[in-house]
Amino acid sequence: MSQSLPPVAPSVTAELVAALSPRLSKRLDGGVGKLAGLPVVRDGDTARIALDNTTAVELHAPGGMVRSADAIRCGCLLAPACLHRAAAASAAPVAASGPGTDTADPHADHPSPPVASAPADSGTGPPGPAPAPVQARPTPPAQRDPGVRPDTAGRPGTGVPPVAAADGPAADVSDSATPNQRTAARALYDAAAAVLEAGTDGSGAVLQAALLRAAHTARTAGLPRPAAAAVSVVNAVRAARGADPAYRLTDLVSALRDTLAAAHRIPAATGGELTALRGTSRQPYVPEGSLRLYGLFCEPVLTATGYAGAVTWTADSGGRLYTVSDVAPGGVGRAVGAADRAVRIGDTALTHRELSRAGLAVSGATVSPTGRLGAGAKVRAVRASGADWNGPPLDRLWAVPVAEQVARALDGDGHGLLFLDIVILGTVHEAAGDVLLADCDGLPVRLAVAHDDPGLPHRDNVRHLAAARGARLRAVARLSPAPHARALLLATGHPTDPGARVDLGLDRLQHADLPALPPPSPTAAPPGADEAPLHLLSRRVHQAASGGRRVLAFPGAGSADGGRLRGCGLATAAELLDALRTAAAERARDPFGRLLPADTGLFARAWLAAARYTQEIDRAWCAAAWNAVRATAPRTRAP
Repeated sequence: MSQSLPPVAPSVTAELVAALSPRLSKRLDGGVGKLAGLPVVRDGDTARIALDNTTAVELHAPGGMVRSADAIRCGCLLAPACLHRAAAASAAPVAASGPGTDTADPHADHPSPPVASAPADSGTGPPGPAPAPVQARPTPPAQRDPGVRPDTAGRPGTGVPPVAAADGPAADVSDSATPNQRTAARALYDAAAAVLEAGTDGSGAVLQAALLRAAHTARTAGLPRPAAAAVSVVNAVRAARGADPAYRLTDLVSALRDTLAAAHRIPAATGGELTALRGTSRQPYVPEGSLRLYGLFCEPVLTATGYAGAVTWTADSGGRLYTVSDVAPGGVGRAVGAADRAVRIGDTALTHRELSRAGLAVSGATVSPTGRLGAGAKVRAVRASGADWNGPPLDRLWAVPVAEQVARALDGDGHGLLFLDIVILGTVHEAAGDVLLADCDGLPVRLAVAHDDPGLPHRDNVRHLAAARGARLRAVARLSPAPHARALLLATGHPTDPGARVDLGLDRLQHADLPALPPPSPTAAPPGADEAPLHLLSRRVHQAASGGRRVLAFPGAGSADGGRLRGCGLATAAELLDALRTAAAERARDPFGRLLPADTGLFARAWLAAARYTQEIDRAWCAAAWNAVRATAPRTRAP
């Protein structure tokens, strides 16, 4: 039902839940569950949920979003102080700040700016320099420990490494967070720590509303980036509690880690680091003059926050990427239909689908730092000829060594896109389903679906491509950091038509499109993540995010894991695991022997240190896996 309801602003949900009496607060989760089973009737900007024959809840969303508590009305006798209004707000998607921002951009699923690389630590001596993961293949993490060292200001293993300052001109180091920002950051940290303490099962609508209130306060205090990360936590928790097929535990871990890390650092950060942590509410658009663009591909957008649409990727003759987007509140129908809408630049009548194959000549262009084209009144655009992937100027995108592309994506430079020449080998089974296995310059690469929604053709197209074993194709994918070479497949060349291309989220391949090719010789699948002993720590990080502190508090839970990590030379990982287990089990008692409330802050700090450590290890593993591609080998043109 949540996808049928309009998005609700975080402040609205927080206000309605806070107004409930303690008795009604205890019944809120049950109320949300009851509403989830009722049909929603949409009439323009109004969504109506019939509670019975005479009573209904209405959500008024002018412009596609509920912006005030008064816009949610109920016809029951207890209204407006009833449970139904708060339950409806809690069941609806959380509204982002809307298209056009860099922190709540509905189609910005690109990697966020990376954290500073942690120093190597063998556990027996002083820290050494961080490894360079791309220039030379790093030693596997099983033999070295490029970990986060415990902080020196508090308990061992509970500190958090600093976030790297943003690239660009040096900022004024005297710049520091305002008192309001420090207060908002601490409130955000406490709210996120409470969600971590409870886990997904224990984080009901009340805890979610508390985190949404903290996110709203952070945004009004000028901290849009951590506020957006907190909203992502709520979305992931709701997906987990609602058994959403699109839910991924890794998404929850990433959102919790980003929220806690930013909130932890903001009170002490200065200069460029603080600027990066704050984020910006809206991206500035700067004049770019005249542009000659060539369509690359188009991808559908469908987010958990209730936004949908399409994004078309283009490139200029120098290989710089630009995007044209049409994203607004909606569901999968809008994601599919937006591709046939005209692009909103100048007077051109090109649709997104057409632009992905054609070209565009733009005068008076304005461009955001991420390459999004503005649609101001002075911008003029006309249709121009397109270019083939195999010819100039687009072929230069595939000429860049893959290892260099991966390094750029891991460093947050660009959009995380990879331009690959592949040979299809078949499929490999993963927990979330089968993924395409392909050869890329001698390296087995896993190409997963970019979106699992059955209304989009991603999975059907990947299944058809897997049957075209031996086919040589050019592909565009988005890096998916993992201990093995893995990416999300977005577009490919056509299996039987060398001049055509397939947007895997919009076009549908048929059996007749597949070539009759003999299967290639068997190729070994890439190693799994569990072959690395680091999973002994990472699985505890994931267990805590899912089950809360209590799952790590049981005596003897994972007690032998620390010794195994130390035996593999991962002394820092072992210390972080021990600190995490200790923080989970630590409970003080009052003079009468009664247990006092747990220290959620201590557990959150220990968890955050372990999560940041595994993040850096995953980055090193990812770079090492992709570095196996022959970076110096000549790139051949796909047929």
